[in-house]
Amino acid sequence: MESTLTQAEIEYLASTLDGSDPLEILHVIKERVPNVALACSFGAEDMVLVDMWMKVDPEGSVFYIDTDVLFAETYALRDRSVAKYGLPNLIQVKSRLSLPEQTQQYGDKLWARDPNQCCFVRKVEPLERALASFDGWITGIRRDQAPTRANAKVVEWDQKFSLVKTNPLAAWTSDDVWDYIHANDVPYNPLHDQGYPSIGCLHCTKPVKPGQDPRSGRWAGFEKTECGLHK
Repeated sequence: MESTLTQAEIEYLASTLDGSDPLEILHVIKERVPNVALACSFGAEDMVLVDMWMKVDPEGSVFYIDTDVLFAETYALRDRSVAKYGLPNLIQVKSRLSLPEQTQQYGDKLWARDPNQCCFVRKVEPLERALASFDGWITGIRRDQAPTRANAKVVEWDQKFSLVKTNPLAAWTSDDVWDYIHANDVPYNPLHDQGYPSIGCLHCTKPVKPGQDPRSGRWAGFEKTECGLHK
């Protein structure tokens, strides 16, 4: 799919919008890339963006990757989000393989033996299919979340998936996120109050202690900090 923006336009937006209010960024990207969707994992950052995105476009597309092994609290938050915001264009994206089919093809508990392969089957390949329908996607990544995200731009060309990627909260801190949540009565996952700063799948997410790397609870025991959705 060809981009609706040239590389020069993407670089211009990345420069001029850096540090702008995320709501302004969303307004601009919706105008410049109309066929865009918000990727939502129902984490704190993504809930902030859901609240903002519905203010920008109440009919806006939102998709989430249902790995079939999300926390019960995550599914409950999805339902609360629909009740609060409507989310008329909420899209559930799933793996081509059911969990029993994955076990048959790759063996039992793939996440415990090869989490990269498990993430590919249940997250990355489904994301590739979801993004094929859009010219751009919006994510909740922040630069201070991990070294792998330190150079994230507000607007950039996603080489991996070949479309425009917008990160409205790139310059925000965790405090900024939570200030917005509390000020705007944004629903959030109660696991965040139980030591889970980053919430993924049930088997690959553990709570972390105060002061630890916020993403150290993801894929504990493996040299892995990203599921493969972000370069």
